[in-house]
Amino acid sequence: MHELFKDLPGLGFEGRTGRAAAYISRLSQYFELHPQNPQPRLIRQAAQILRDGGLIAYPTDSCYALGCHIGDADALERIRKLRAADRHHHYTLVCADLAEIGRYARIDTWQFRLLKAATPGPFTFLLPATRETPRRLQHAQRRTIGIRIPAHPVPHLLLAELGEPIMSSTLLLPGESTPLTDGREIRARLEHQIDAVLDSGNCGIEPTTVVDLAVSPPVVLRQGRGRLPGFAVGGA
Repeated sequence: MHELFKDLPGLGFEGRTGRAAAYISRLSQYFELHPQNPQPRLIRQAAQILRDGGLIAYPTDSCYALGCHIGDADALERIRKLRAADRHHHYTLVCADLAEIGRYARIDTWQFRLLKAATPGPFTFLLPATRETPRRLQHAQRRTIGIRIPAHPVPHLLLAELGEPIMSSTLLLPGESTPLTDGREIRARLEHQIDAVLDSGNCGIEPTTVVDLAVSPPVVLRQGRGRLPGFAVGGA
């Protein structure tokens, strides 16, 4: 399979070429997954789609998201076009656990304690990025990265099978005020634009709570589904 890939300079990942181009031209696959016990066979297929350069829609503990492989610039560009986002759009790195976060973000003891108490859960945390983090994922000027560990069986098993984080963005289409949350509707509207829909039922439309841990004291930038006792939006 390696002959299909080319190295991305400065990264320990490989870029997708041949298979990624093939995915774009066909209808998306549709996987109906049990919300509590996702079928391992379908999880393996979804992970392979990501490895091969595909773009998926998948459920989280806040709402559905678009996801692709961390080393795939072409798939990331597809997300940007779907979202009609500019090149400064903030993507999130969805990780399996705290150990994986430590590769991509610098974490001090006080940050680790907060992360340990709040994950897995519906939170996105901004942290200083390490050199391992691709520049295209970093928030410009501050050099931070959005990180999350969702508490949902589908991404939990998908991340374990993949063995790497997923680059992700909320499935919110241009001109709409709420994310898509019905798997069949997602397939109907995006079947020519994404490569797989992982449908495990409605998972809500409330986004994650965004917490800036790159400053001290930390600040809640957006109040969403997650609740942190003692924190107010904007640090007020």
